[in-house]
Amino acid sequence: MRLSVLDLVPVRTDQSTADALTATTHLAQTADRLGYTRYWLAEHHNMPAVAATSPPVLIAHLAAQTSQLRLGSGGVMLPNHAPLAVAEQFALLEAAHPGRIDLGIGRAPGSDPVTSLALRGAAGRDDRDIEAFPQYLDDVVALMSARGVRVPLPRDLMRENYVLKATPAAVTEPRMWLLGSSMYSAHLAAAKGLPYVFAHHFSGQGTAEALVVYRDEFQPSDLASEPVTFLTVNASVAETTEEAMALLLPQLQMMGRLRTGQPLGALDLVEDAEATTLTPQAQAVVASGLRRAVVGSPTEAAEQVRALAAEFDVDEVMVNPVGSARRGADPATATARDTTLELLAKELF
Repeated sequence: MRLSVLDLVPVRTDQSTADALTATTHLAQTADRLGYTRYWLAEHHNMPAVAATSPPVLIAHLAAQTSQLRLGSGGVMLPNHAPLAVAEQFALLEAAHPGRIDLGIGRAPGSDPVTSLALRGAAGRDDRDIEAFPQYLDDVVALMSARGVRVPLPRDLMRENYVLKATPAAVTEPRMWLLGSSMYSAHLAAAKGLPYVFAHHFSGQGTAEALVVYRDEFQPSDLASEPVTFLTVNASVAETTEEAMALLLPQLQMMGRLRTGQPLGALDLVEDAEATTLTPQAQAVVASGLRRAVVGSPTEAAEQVRALAAEFDVDEVMVNPVGSARRGADPATATARDTTLELLAKELF
């Protein structure tokens, strides 16, 4: 089985952004050393507990600090960006690290409406960008290719066609993936012949149905001759089940607050999470998140990963190591997250 890593660059209450980035760099190096397949960075904005705001910047940093991993976005939220800008960024990453770059693209904003408006700027991009999402996908693919995109111009502008390219002389292209947590993304990935990843760690609802639709409707393309898919899952693995659960609790509580509209902060330390009382609604979110997470001792967690792979018929699972820390930990480390990768690799590789 192939294992990969999803990283949101979580920021604990005892960490600065610099501390969180130092911990993420070490986590990527751990994944590289252990033989994980790929390492993807998410895009979120204006969230106190998430430092992953710019996947291409993080990818460039981590690609320079590792040697074997495929680095990618999980994902770039395309409605936030002009397709040409995304294509240029990832064409450059591929040129700098050929054969190691994945471009995962999503349709969600990755932020609240106010932040989305600020991010999109004075051009005033709006819901029409969501409607144009399928065309934007095609544009990114074409712009990154050696042939570029031909833009028709009026005859009085001298050229009947104007060629746009993300980079002057592409030799290789990033591997493109469509990310999603709904049936819309499954239908679209199948229609366009794109590799597809379901965000099981985030949604957990409709995973099986989405993957069946994707496989049943898949149309071969230059990007994939047959369906290519895997799924993501939150994970916390420790020497004992009790410790794994304790380290997972802060992340579950954060999701409980997010889903019930409560104020958000940085990721709590274990002791603070254990002393927290949630509303019944938030506690229901915690229980749901626990049911779909990989959590436990190394043996238990490995069995859960194997069961997920079998249930959804995938040969790759991407784990999001979400363990927090106890009070007194070095702020520039994320020992629980490193341990999750180490213990899973020991059992599954």
